Amino acid sequence: MKSVLKSLANSIFLVLFIIFSSSTPLVLAQCEAETKTNGCHNYRESMKLKIIAIVAILLSSMIGVCLPLFSGQVPSLKPGRDLFTIVKAFSSGVILATGYMHVLADSFNDLMSGCLPENPWRKFPFTTFVAMLSAVLTLMVDSFAMSVYKKRCGKALMADANNGGGLENTNVVPIDNFEHGHSHSLEMNDDVSSQLLRHRVIAQVLELGIVVHSVVIGLAMGASGNQCTIRSLIAALCFHQMFEGMGLGGCILQAEYEIKMKAIMVFFFSATTALGIVLGIGLSKVYSETSPTSLMVVGLLNACSAGLLNYMALVDLLAADFLGPKLQTNMKLQAWSYVAVLLGAGFMSLMAKWA
Repeated sequence: MKSVLKSLANSIFLVLFIIFSSSTPLVLAQCEAETKTNGCHNYRESMKLKIIAIVAILLSSMIGVCLPLFSGQVPSLKPGRDLFTIVKAFSSGVILATGYMHVLADSFNDLMSGCLPENPWRKFPFTTFVAMLSAVLTLMVDSFAMSVYKKRCGKALMADANNGGGLENTNVVPIDNFEHGHSHSLEMNDDVSSQLLRHRVIAQVLELGIVVHSVVIGLAMGASGNQCTIRSLIAALCFHQMFEGMGLGGCILQAEYEIKMKAIMVFFFSATTALGIVLGIGLSKVYSETSPTSLMVVGLLNACSAGLLNYMALVDLLAADFLGPKLQTNMKLQAWSYVAVLLGAGFMSLMAKWA
């Protein structure tokens, strides 16, 4: 687990190094001219707005991701309850819309920019191609993680069975059938452990996609000197981060991490956008969002993030719930869950008008 978080942090800093070391002040004159708007470039005003944005986005991110974690104290909102299923469906719709309406759209804007050479960037759909590869790569990570776990777990269970153990340290309800009770208990424990690992893989991979996108958003805002753009983005990004945090928080809750691990994941999600803004402010003299290198790196990162988020939303969240036994046997709950998905996707899609 620690190695995953360490590699995540290393990846983020590597991306930042590539962007800032490659972004030279020599940018196409026409692209620089496009970014300047009369009356909207005031350094002091934009700096005040950025400081407000850091605090507001940090708080809204923390509130959003912590809400599901504290909701576990409410009986009706515990995992497995109907209300939790509906709230999770809403959050899944938010994540789905984030991938399609925000991240994928940003990637299209970056990689189809007039600041990039027409050949090859406007001759080939790099955004959809990279998003497709990212989705397949996410499937591979998802599949291999489960395969490795099942292989190790199977060996451990066989060794445990041969030693006559298996029931001493398990939280499994005993089976009444004495003859087959031991094997049934092992199977039940294996299923519970497998499902728990599944939730943990989902939470980690989902956070990876969200964090990458959050850093990119923060960089763009921090480096921008356009106070008009920043002002309109603050409220939109606060709602954006809150809804997105609710989706991630629900996954973290189901993963049943210890308090320390929950705190680390909450910190990573809450701080990345604010950290991106701070870095953007500090490197605004070097970083230019319209430089060809920045457009390419950020556009490709957004495409990767979009493919990951879309896969997670459709396969690991929506399909897993709607094709599962709980919703398949309860048509009323299934209908309400569909409404929740549409509402979540609708609200997040509306946010795309401003952010």
